[in-house]
Amino acid sequence: MGVPQAMQTLSERAAFTRESLQKSQTITDSMVAILGSFDHRLSALETAMRPTQIRTHSIRKAHENIDKTLKAAELILAQFDLTRKAEAKILRGPHEDLESYLEAMDQLRSIVHFFNCNKSYKSNAGVLNHVNNLLAKANLKIEEEFRQLLTSYSKPVEPDRLFDCLPHSLRPSSGSPGHQGEATGKNPSSTNHSEHNKSLETAVYTAPTLIPPRILPLLHDLAQQMSQAGHQQQLYKIYRETRASALEQSLRKLGVEKLTKDDVQKMQWEVLEAKIGNWIHFMRIAVKLLFSGEKKVCGQIFDGVDSLRDQCFAEVTANSVAVLLSFGDAIAKSKRSPEKLFVLLDMYEIMRELHSEIETIFEGQACVEMRESSLSLTKRLAQTAQETFGDFEEAVEKDATKTAVLDGTVHPLTSYVINYVKFLFDYQSTLKQLFQEFGEGDADAQLASVTTQIMLALQNNLDGKSKQYKDPALTQLFLMNNIHYIVRSVRRSEAKDLLGDDWVQIHRRIVQQHANQYKRVSWAKILQCLSIQGAASSGGGGAIAEAGSGSGVSRAMVKDRYKTFNIQFEELHQRQSQWTVPDSELRESLRLAVAEVLLPAYRSFIKRFGPMIENGKNPHKYIRYTPEDLEHMLSEFFEGKTLNELKRKFGYFLELLEMVSLTIEGKETLEKAALPRCFNC
Repeated sequence: MGVPQAMQTLSERAAFTRESLQKSQTITDSMVAILGSFDHRLSALETAMRPTQIRTHSIRKAHENIDKTLKAAELILAQFDLTRKAEAKILRGPHEDLESYLEAMDQLRSIVHFFNCNKSYKSNAGVLNHVNNLLAKANLKIEEEFRQLLTSYSKPVEPDRLFDCLPHSLRPSSGSPGHQGEATGKNPSSTNHSEHNKSLETAVYTAPTLIPPRILPLLHDLAQQMSQAGHQQQLYKIYRETRASALEQSLRKLGVEKLTKDDVQKMQWEVLEAKIGNWIHFMRIAVKLLFSGEKKVCGQIFDGVDSLRDQCFAEVTANSVAVLLSFGDAIAKSKRSPEKLFVLLDMYEIMRELHSEIETIFEGQACVEMRESSLSLTKRLAQTAQETFGDFEEAVEKDATKTAVLDGTVHPLTSYVINYVKFLFDYQSTLKQLFQEFGEGDADAQLASVTTQIMLALQNNLDGKSKQYKDPALTQLFLMNNIHYIVRSVRRSEAKDLLGDDWVQIHRRIVQQHANQYKRVSWAKILQCLSIQGAASSGGGGAIAEAGSGSGVSRAMVKDRYKTFNIQFEELHQRQSQWTVPDSELRESLRLAVAEVLLPAYRSFIKRFGPMIENGKNPHKYIRYTPEDLEHMLSEFFEGKTLNELKRKFGYFLELLEMVSLTIEGKETLEKAALPRCFNC
């Protein structure tokens, strides 16, 4: 009962579903038909609308083209307006308002760029031609303005302005250029060389104003414009010619002149020495003031134009550097002579002093020739100085001057060599640098060795010169004077530390040896006259025993001894009073040494044999001098008196003695009155 009922229900539902699907299909077919109808209508509408759409697009495109054309026209008009304004500024020139002029040039370049980027414009070629012509005119005016401005402010620097930039110690002591405080040449009263050099190390230099600071930015802007316009060659030429001329005129006003080796060779030494001193001064001014100032000016004007900066500076300074270095080169290549050593050392010192600044100022490939020339001169000066130093030792030993010092005093060669050595020690540090530069071992030892060799060469030469004297006593006095002068000078100088105490002591003993030799050679013969043993032993058969004498010596022999003594002593006095011992201490010491030998012997002789003469006839003819007379006369030895002075002083005295010896005994009062006068005249 239950199953049939379920089947019936299921059958009813299936029939309902079938009916629903048929209805849905019918609706779908209806909708498809409707939509198909719409599609057909839309196609028809689209076909009808197409002409309208085409017209609308054309209108929109036309509007866009019109907008673009208007904008392009505005831009072109704006460029024309800018061109007109820029042209007005260009025609006025840069002199009144350079900044505005340069802005106008920049605008013209922008206009050229604009039309180059928009070549489709019909007026493009004409506008570009006009603007380029304006730029060409502008560049010419810029070039002329640069030339005029640079020329107007590129004046030579007056020497007084340069001197004011120097430290006080280097400023000239007189109004003429080059006569600086440090002086030219060397003399004993000059300040210590090493101390002077130390003061220069801390010296302050004030940079001179070559071009006013307010002008430099204008020149820089003009240079930039010329460079951007491709006018580098014109810029380079104008700058080089203008600044090089100003620099060379500054040096000429200072006193710099171009001299060749032949010019130098023809000059008197005093003139050349002064020029060398000036050259040292000029080098310092040129490098520390002019070249360094030129470097700064060039750097500021060509800032940003690196391709021209270094080359311009090199060309501006090249000729001035060459002129300065050529003088040093001429000196270094000229004939060597001893007096040139010190100026060569001065020149070498200034080149070393300026070396680091020269390397800095003349940096870069463009200035390589200047750096190399400077270094080459420094080495050449060092080489010449060293060779001159070696020549000096040889010249001292071989000096063959025939000038004899007749009075046996210090020979000019001795004082020259000693002063030379003293001055050398003012250059100790420089000489040591020379020795080190040529790799000659320990510099101190080398300097000591060279100094010792010079001293030895001098002594050898003096030994030769001493042989010119016919009087062996004068030979010994000459050697004593000269060796003593050498020893005393060494003891008072820095040479003592280098040569050592042993050297001093050895040469002091040599001085004493010559003094002893002088005494022996000069006084041995006269002392023999006063020898008691000699007098007693040569009495012979004619001896007369005098009361109280205690010896068998004849009166005639004693008279002969007195006579011989008087003649020899007067000859010695006349001759050796003309000789000279310039050192007062040595002179007194030598007189004392003679007196210590002569006076005791004379007193002893008078005491023993004087009564034999005094008791006889005319005693004053033989006993002419008292010991006091001799002592006084000895005090006049080695004073360098002339023969006429001696004759005036002692002629009257000798005449009186002759008169006294011939007068009768009753005129002895005249003798007593007149004798004292001879020592007061």
